[in-house]
Amino acid sequence: MFYLLESLKLPSIVNLSVLIATLRILPYSDAVEQLYENYIRDGAIPEGYPEDAYHIAIAVTNNLDIVLSWNFRHIVRRKTKDIVNIVNSTHNFKHIEIITPAELL
Repeated sequence: MFYLLESLKLPSIVNLSVLIATLRILPYSDAVEQLYENYIRDGAIPEGYPEDAYHIAIAVTNNLDIVLSWNFRHIVRRKTKDIVNIVNSTHNFKHIEIITPAELL
């Protein structure tokens, strides 16, 4: 078993730390809160999963083109995509693509 793990050639912790250091943290704003509330109110995301609504709202307000997620239950589904983009249009934000990482490849 151990030799299998060694053969994976995973990046070292140092390299991973360098990669993480290059990522930027997207800012939170009043617009994020407004979109979040509308996504919940309009049924894009269930009320019990606020982190999913925030995930999308932060991406939208920071003008990203795509949200990548493996979350098929609350994020990557037709209903969510449609409602999110209706809310975005209503509040003068652009449409966003919500897809899985596999769809990106």
